[in-house]
Amino acid sequence: SKTVTLPRLNRLKPSLESTALKIMEESGELAQAIGKFRGLSGERLQVEEAEAMHMVARELVDVAQTAVTMMFVLEEQYGIDLEKILEEHVAKLREKGYCD
Repeated sequence: SKTVTLPRLNRLKPSLESTALKIMEESGELAQAIGKFRGLSGERLQVEEAEAMHMVARELVDVAQTAVTMMFVLEEQYGIDLEKILEEHVAKLREKGYCD
């Protein structure tokens, strides 16, 4: 098992809506990076696979950071118990056999 820890961004005042839009923007950038490498948009990046995957990984971390920011918004502005939600999520994954 690997744990990924991302920081709470303390110089932003995100709302639920602005964070949702940012997730969509970052997801689009991730899709664009994959699409350009695979030539799905009619253009193909002229980079080695390792460099392209590094670009994809950077975009994926941007998506993850924004999702984590939205979790903080839910917790701080709407009183959602993230620990409980995360426990339920891991239990669901275990039930489906996706992890131990």
